[in-house]
Formats: sequence, C-alpha cells, structure tokens
Amino acid sequence: MKLTYRPEIDGLRAIAVGAVILYHTQITIMGQQLFKGGFIGVDIFFVISGYLITSIILKELVTTGSFSFKHFYERRIRRILPALLFVMLVSFPFAWMYLLPSNFLDFSKSILYSLGFSSNFYFHYSDQVYGAVSGLLKPFLHTWSLSVEEQFYILFPIVLLITFKYFRKYLIYILILSFAISLGLADWGSRNHPSFNFYVLPTRGWELIAGSILAYFEITNGKRSENKTLNLILPSIGLLLIGHSILFFNDKMFHPSFYTLSPIIGVCLIIWFSNKDETISKILSNKLFVGIGLISYSLYLWHYPIFAFGRISGLFFNFEYFIYLSILTTILISIFSYFFIERKFRDKKFQFKKIFKIICTSYLLIIIFSFIIILSNGFKNRFPQILNNIDVEGHIFYSLRDENGRICLDYFYCSSKNESDKKVFLLGDSQMAAISYDLNKKLIKKNYQFIPLTIRNCYFFMGFDQIDNKNKKKIQRCSSSEIEKRYNLIKENPNSIVIIGGMLGYHFTGIFYKDFLEKKLSNNDISFYYKSLYSNDIKESFRKNILNLSKENQIILIYPYPEISFDITKKIQQAFFSENKKIDDLLNENFFNEPFKNYLNRNKEAFELLNSINNKKNIYRVHPHLLICQNIVKDFCVTHNKTDIFYSDMSHPSRKGSEMINDLIIKEIEKIESKFN
Repeated sequence: MKLTYRPEIDGLRAIAVGAVILYHTQITIMGQQLFKGGFIGVDIFFVISGYLITSIILKELVTTGSFSFKHFYERRIRRILPALLFVMLVSFPFAWMYLLPSNFLDFSKSILYSLGFSSNFYFHYSDQVYGAVSGLLKPFLHTWSLSVEEQFYILFPIVLLITFKYFRKYLIYILILSFAISLGLADWGSRNHPSFNFYVLPTRGWELIAGSILAYFEITNGKRSENKTLNLILPSIGLLLIGHSILFFNDKMFHPSFYTLSPIIGVCLIIWFSNKDETISKILSNKLFVGIGLISYSLYLWHYPIFAFGRISGLFFNFEYFIYLSILTTILISIFSYFFIERKFRDKKFQFKKIFKIICTSYLLIIIFSFIIILSNGFKNRFPQILNNIDVEGHIFYSLRDENGRICLDYFYCSSKNESDKKVFLLGDSQMAAISYDLNKKLIKKNYQFIPLTIRNCYFFMGFDQIDNKNKKKIQRCSSSEIEKRYNLIKENPNSIVIIGGMLGYHFTGIFYKDFLEKKLSNNDISFYYKSLYSNDIKESFRKNILNLSKENQIILIYPYPEISFDITKKIQQAFFSENKKIDDLLNENFFNEPFKNYLNRNKEAFELLNSINNKKNIYRVHPHLLICQNIVKDFCVTHNKTDIFYSDMSHPSRKGSEMINDLIIKEIEKIESKFN
C-alpha cells in the first residue's frame, strides 16, 4: 500500500546518516571530537523505520482487511539485499589485500552472520564494544543495526496482524505497553549488561515502536496534528533535541536508556507536527537534504568499509585530508549504488523472479568465499610472519578470563581452576593484567594456583591515586578498601609468591608517555609532579607493605615495561601497505624504536623506589627492559624483531612480549623453588 511521500522524512534520514558518518570519522578540533553523539543517527533510523513499516501494514489492514506478506517481504528484499550484497562482494578484494589473517577470519564470519540477519549477536558475543578503536577496523560492524531492523521486519508484521485481527481495540495499549517494557529493559540493561543491551532488538524495540505509535494514531485518526501553534513550535524543539544529542552525547553514557528518550522525542515531534508551512519542514525538504536522504541507505552501507580499509591500509595516517577524500568517495560510490543498484532492483518492471535468482547466486558466492577463507585460516601466506603475529584484539584479549568469560581486569578474585596449595598472586594495573593469560598457562604446568588481583589504572599503593595535572590535585583511582582487601587476602595465604608490577612512570607523573615526551619534562618536573601530590610517606608506606608481605611470602618485583610514543602495529602496517617498505629493513630504522634514555628518564622515580626495597632473602626482581633495550639496537628499546611485535599498543606488552616477560618470572619462581627444595 503506497503512502503519501513526505520529503521531510528523507531530510531526517540525511541528518541521521550524516551524524553517523561524521561520528565514525572521529574528526577533532583542538583535541575535541566533534559529533561525539553521532551514533544517535542509528536511533533516528529506527524511529523512521518503525513509523513507515507500521504505516504500510496498518493502512493495508484498515483499507482491505487483509495483509500480503508476499508483497511486504518482496519490497523489503528489493530494498535491502541487492545493495548489501553488492557492498559485500566489492569488499572481498580489499579484504584480501589489507586484512591480516585473524581480521580476515573475523571479516568472513561477520559477513555470514550478516547474511543471516544476526550480526548484532555475532559482534556482541565476540566482545566488540561499539565505538572502541578496534571496531573501526571491522568493515561490517555497522551491519548490526541492519540485523536489528531485519529481525523487526520478520517478527513485527506477524505480531501486528495477529493483534489487529483478534485484539484490535487493545492494539494501541499493547503498543504503549511494549514501548514501556522495552524502554525499561533498555535502561536496566544499559547499567547491567551494556553490550547486550546495545545490540539486541528487545532493548531497541521501543525506538521502533515509538514510530509505530505515531503511525497508529495517524492511520486511525486519518491525519496528524492540525494545531497551527504546535506545528510551528514543536518541530524546532525536535530538531534542537536531535542536534543536542549529536553534539553532546558520548559513547560513555548509558545507551540506549532513559537518556536516549531525548532524541527519540525529537524525531517524533518532527514526524508528527511537521507540515509544508513550517520552517523546519521546509529546511528538511530542501533538495540537498532530500537528495542525501534518498541515498542514505547506500551511504550507510558504504561508509564503514571504506573508512575501515582506509585505516587498515594506513592511508588515514599518511594524509590529513584523506578522511575528507574518503567521505567524498563514499558519496560518489553511494550515488552510483543508488541509481544503478537500489533503484534498478526496486523498479517493479524488473521481475522479482530474476531478482531472486541474482540474490541467491550472490548469497551462494559470498558463502563460498567466506567458508574458503575460514577453512584456509585467513590465508596466512599472504603477508610476512610479523604481520600475521600482530595482536588483533590487543592486550585485553589476552588477559585472563573467569569461568563466565569475563576479563579478569577489574575483578577481585578471578583465580585459575587449579586448586593447588601453592599460590601465586599478581598485583598491579592493566600492564600486569596483559601478562596474566600466558602466566596462568605457565603456572598451571608448574602446579600453582594463579590468583590475579589486578585493577585497571591502579598500582598497589595505599592512597596512590590518579593525578589531575590541570587542577593539581588527586583523583581517586582505586579505593584504599580495595587495596586493603587484596593485602589481607595475601596475608591470609602465607608462603605464597606475590608478583607486583605496573606502569609506575605513568602513576608517578599522571600523564601518558607520549604527553611526557611532548612536554619535555625534566627530572625536576617529574619531582614537582610527584612531590606536589604525593608525600614520601606514601613511598615509605609502600616499602613497608612490601617488606611486611615478604616476611611470610616470596615477592617478585616487576620493573616498568618500556612505553613507546606510537602505535607500532599501525606503524608497521602503514609502512608495509602504503609505503611499500620491506619488513626485514624495519628493525634497522630507529624510527620504529624508542630511545633508551627516554625510558630511564621516565622511570627514574620508579627505579629509586623499587631499588630501595631491600630484603635479599625474599625479594626477587624482573627487569623487562633488559629483553628489548640496548641488547638488540644500541641506545634504543626495540619494538619488534623480524617475526614478532612486542607491543599491543603504546604501553602494554603483546602476546609475544608477555611470553618473554613471563619467561623471566618463571626463572625467578624456579630460583624460589630451588631455595626450598
């Protein structure tokens, strides 16, 4: 059933897709990311979809008393699948050229799930946090929202038809109740299960149903608002609510939740109160907005893989203007896609039987390609070994997990299943959490129970908090009660081995290594930061705590792992893909290494503190910097060798780096064992 065309809705689509694209560009001005709430564009799409789909179904039910599932799903197939399959097929050659084996596997799996309208579940269960840096490198992450809509398109017509046929007079109450339940679930889920909450239909359904409620009132009343005063005022308020959310929301907020009501109400106000004589409607009906709205589906499909392959290939890091070139490329390809794919397949003159054959053939090709990639383990022989060994998921992926699959980064007691009487405790921040996965495997072989007590951003100090350099004051990083719990647990388990380490250089200065270099801080500056915020009493308290623990336990002190001022994985990929450098030559280029003097300058206070803890009987020391500093390239700490990269980012050891550190730890544990045997 054909609906009256409303150009302002295409204008809303233009705002939605523009917000999403600008959000994914991560454009910053003066260090501030613009459009940090641009992800709200997806929510705008949901409301529009709910409104239009419900309007189509209800209008047909009201006017004819029946509903054709065949025609409905044929229209959905014509609208969604041809362009999506085209983007997938075009992406395969670029995936072959630029995706590392593990990424290539993930790419193929995500495509298979997208074909089955379930990529939202795939990305949730693969621990992909939307908005995270790693997500920007997944070409089809954006298909999660298509899966949500497709699930809605499959289920909602059936539910609506049954409700209309048997409970027609209660339909609006059922819609409102469904809206309230879904919104309540979303608000609860945003605080308790944020990833699942973000990705699934039950907690996104209220946004779609918001549009459905508007459609119900319009169809049953035969009109929208006719109040001239409200029609003039409320669309402007609606646009302000949408604009505010795009500019001031951020991906750290609870979402979707009650907070998300603001832009959803804004969209509803525009849909319900807009009319041809009102200013906002005239703006949204402008040819530019309507034109962008018409190609919005193609824009949404194309922008993410184009951006992802641009980042992976290193082009984003070579040219400041490349992001703008990518936007222009997205627009041009989307125009082509709209006219030659979308419109072609939506044209009723194009027989659906032919379309169905093309879609089935495309499905078959994509499935075959994907399974070949999966069965070939990503075709590892395409790249040098060092690229194949890159930690795709970073240090978080290689952290130890508990029996429920949760990463043991912020959990108090996440021990290994080995219930040995011999216990090894690990204290420290995320740098220590990064070594926990491999360390646990090594300790199990030696019949130890491993108990990681790491806290993100927190070193094992009483009162050792984060520094706010701008205001020169302490911010509580980890509570004294949390540290005391860990301390008491160790005291309750004497004759254990206690490993302590972390990024002391960061904790002492309160700034990241890259900022440390840019500020060119001297030792006096470091002392100023330290002494102005921490008294020597805290250092002395740390010494006493460690010495006290060493009376009944064996202590292994881990000295700071060298930090670097750049992301080595991105830099090596950039050198290989966009600069055509030979991997074997990279080790000789100090451009890829870090001056050793910077490491010493950064960690002067850390070395002084750790060296001051004297108990030759029960204190052991591990110096990770000896693995990579001075011994391979003079005066430098190297970031890699010919086969492995030693970092997963700028401060955490990679899987290989963790294995090297843990080999040193095991040597110290073997010394401890020999002492008691």
